[in-house]
Amino acid sequence: MLVGAGVLVAVGAIGVTVALWPVGDTGTDTGSDTASTGAAPSSDASEGAAAAPSRAAPSAAPSPSPARTYPLSKAPRTIPAVREHTAARGPGWRPAATARVVVGAGALADEGKLLAGELKMTYGGTAAPRAGDVQLKLDRGQNQVKNGPESYTLTVAGGRVTVAAPAEAGVFYGTRTLKQEVSGGNTAPEGIVRDRPAKPQRGLMLDIARKHFTASWIEDRIRELGDLKFNELGLHFSDDQGFRIASDTHPEIVSKDHLTKAQVRRILALAASRHITVVPEIDSPGHLGAVLAAHPDLQLTNAQGTAARGAIDISKPESAKIVDDLLGEYADLFPGSSWHLGGDEYRALMVSSPAASYPQLAAAAVARYGAGAGVSDLATGWLNDRAATVRAHGRTTVRAWNDGFYQSSSVQPGKNIQVAYWTGKEIGARQPAGYLSAGRKVVNYNDEYLYYVLGQPNAFVYPTGERIYRQWTPRVLRGSTAVSSTYDSQILGGVFAVWCDLAGSQTQNQVAAGIRMPLRATVQKLWDPRAQPPLSWNRFKALADRLG
Repeated sequence: MLVGAGVLVAVGAIGVTVALWPVGDTGTDTGSDTASTGAAPSSDASEGAAAAPSRAAPSAAPSPSPARTYPLSKAPRTIPAVREHTAARGPGWRPAATARVVVGAGALADEGKLLAGELKMTYGGTAAPRAGDVQLKLDRGQNQVKNGPESYTLTVAGGRVTVAAPAEAGVFYGTRTLKQEVSGGNTAPEGIVRDRPAKPQRGLMLDIARKHFTASWIEDRIRELGDLKFNELGLHFSDDQGFRIASDTHPEIVSKDHLTKAQVRRILALAASRHITVVPEIDSPGHLGAVLAAHPDLQLTNAQGTAARGAIDISKPESAKIVDDLLGEYADLFPGSSWHLGGDEYRALMVSSPAASYPQLAAAAVARYGAGAGVSDLATGWLNDRAATVRAHGRTTVRAWNDGFYQSSSVQPGKNIQVAYWTGKEIGARQPAGYLSAGRKVVNYNDEYLYYVLGQPNAFVYPTGERIYRQWTPRVLRGSTAVSSTYDSQILGGVFAVWCDLAGSQTQNQVAAGIRMPLRATVQKLWDPRAQPPLSWNRFKALADRLG
C-alpha cells in the first residue's frame, strides 16, 4: 500500500527477492483490511462514525466490501538459514487436518508420509493436489539440476505448498524447511524459497568405542541431524577402550556393552530415511587396543620388549589379515560409498628414532620397498592396502586422519584418499595448505572448534555454539586462521566430533545437551557460505530455542 497526500493507493501482488534473515517477525504478517481495488476509499470508509451524514439518495447502492490485501512476506527463519527467498503477497500457509501431503512420484512416499505425520495431515499418495495441500515432486529440469541433488524450491502460493527438487534428498530438505516454518503454529510465508547447501559434507562423528551409547540415543541424534539438514553420521566404533559392534568373524574382540547388528541395521534404515550417510571407522594401525587385548601376539613391541599401546605390528602378515577380516565384515554391514580408515597416532612414528626403536618394522620396510625405505613407508603402505580392501567392497570415498599422511614417506598415500584434517599440534605437522596445494580433498574436523572431548583432557575445552558461529568457517582448518579462498572447492565440508576420552565425565543425555547449540552453529556455517551470519548470536540462539 502506498500512502501520500491523503490518498491511499493499493499496489498489486509483486515479488521481491530478499536476502536471508530479514529484520522483523517470522513468517507472513497478518495483513491489512484496507481495500485493494485501486481506488481511494470514500470519506465514509476512511472516517467511520466520525464522518458527516451521507447525502446520498436512499436508493443508492451500498459500497462494495473492501478486499483483503497483504504486505510482502518476509523470509522464513530456519536453521540452517535458507539461501534465497522471493517475497510475495498472500496469507501464507498453515497445515490443516483436512489437507493432505501428496507426491508426484511413488519414490517420494517416505518423505510424504514422514511430513504428513509430523504436521498431523493426511498422506494422499499420488493424488492431484488441491487447496490446502502440500505437493512433493521431482523436477529434473536444467535449472534444478545445476544446483545439485540437495537443492530444492519451496513455493507457497494459491493456498498450497509445492516442494520440488532434482533428487529425493532435496525434497527431504524442503520438507525440513516447511516443518520449521510452521513450528509452534506459525505460518509458512507466501513466496518462493530457493535453497542449496554451500558444502556437500555436513556431519557429526560419534566415538562409540570409548563410551557405549544406546541405539535409541543414536537414533534420536539421527532425527535431530535430519531436521538440521546434516547428511553424515560417523561411527568410530573400535579403539583401545572398546569394540562396540557385534562381530561374526572375531566375536572375541567385542566389548560387553555393544550394538547388535540388528540394532545397527535399524540405525542405518533410519539414517537412510533422513538421507544421512553413516561413515564407519575402524582405526588402524593405531587405536586397536580392544582387538589386541584378544590377540596380544599381534601387539607392537619395541626393541626392549615394551608394548606400544593400541598399536598393531604391521610387519606381521597376521595383523593385516585380522584387520582386513573386520573391514570386509563391516563393509558388508554398512551400505554406501564412504569409509574412514583412521591412520593416526601410530606409536611407532611418535618416537625420535622409529627404526632404532622398532627394528622389525624397519626391516619389513626395506624388504618391501627397498634400501632407504623407512617405517613411515611401511605405515603408508599399510594405509594404501587397507584402502584397497574397502574399495574391493565398493567404497569409493575413503578418508584418513591428517597425521596418517607422513612427510617422511617416499611411498605416497593413494591420491583419492581424502584428508580428515583435525590437528596441527603434533610435532612436524603440515599446514593444511600442504595437502590442498597437492590437490587433495579435505574434510574439516578442526579440533580448535569442532572437538567435543569428554572430560576436557589435554587442554581441550568444550566448544560452544557461539564461538563456532562467530569465528569458524569451513576454510578455518587449523587453529583460527582460514586458508586461501582458492582452496574452497577442495574443502568438502566439516564434521563436529564427539570424543569420549574420559567416558564417565558426562552421561549420554549431558552429551546431547552439550552439543545441541554447537551442532546448530556448525550446520549454519556449512549450509550458508557467508562468513558472518546476519543474525546476532542471541537472536540465533533464541530461534534455536523456539524451533526446539
